[in-house]
Amino acid sequence: MSKFKAFIFDLDGVITDTAEFHYLAWKQLTEEEGMSFNREVNEDLKGVSRIESLKRILQHNERSVSDEKLHSWAERKNNYYVDFIKKITPEYMLPKMLSILKNLKGNGFKTALGSASKNARAVLNGLKITDYFDIIGDGNSVKNSKPAPDLFLFCAEQLNVTPAECLVVEDAEAGIEAAKSAAMTAVGIGDANKLNEADYVFASTSDINLSLIIG
Repeated sequence: MSKFKAFIFDLDGVITDTAEFHYLAWKQLTEEEGMSFNREVNEDLKGVSRIESLKRILQHNERSVSDEKLHSWAERKNNYYVDFIKKITPEYMLPKMLSILKNLKGNGFKTALGSASKNARAVLNGLKITDYFDIIGDGNSVKNSKPAPDLFLFCAEQLNVTPAECLVVEDAEAGIEAAKSAAMTAVGIGDANKLNEADYVFASTSDINLSLIIG
């Protein structure tokens, strides 16, 4: 019998890939504000909050703005992103993820979403998979975002399971760090060199082997 009772999934890069929409939204904002932004800088934003992302972009451009402007710009970026994600349909699911969610639910595992995104529900609705999650933890659920463990601990508490009974699926270093800080087992999706703190790493969602993990 598996020691795991619950699976907690990140959203971007695990269930779907809205990274391109985030990139386009940041690109639109930075161009309007005369700042430099490219895909290399965008890579540094994976797994962190909107405000923290903007702070990193400003740092890259050696610029600083007032807190009021910081939040105003972040809100503008979010509005651009929301417009982009209106295009999301079930076809945007990453390979195997729908069958994995069906498998877990069919075998009695609890499931939660643990995403820094404040638009997570809109994305899940567009993908038509909201009902596969017992709990949705998002950017509105806790104060401290990843790499702090708060979001994953919130999910465990809501699911009524212990951290040791949770398995987290993440594609970002900040997410893996958060999972390990929460004393949970971490599954990384992506580059094994970057996600070397994870307990298991699969190159892509296509490669996920549930039986290897669950035992």
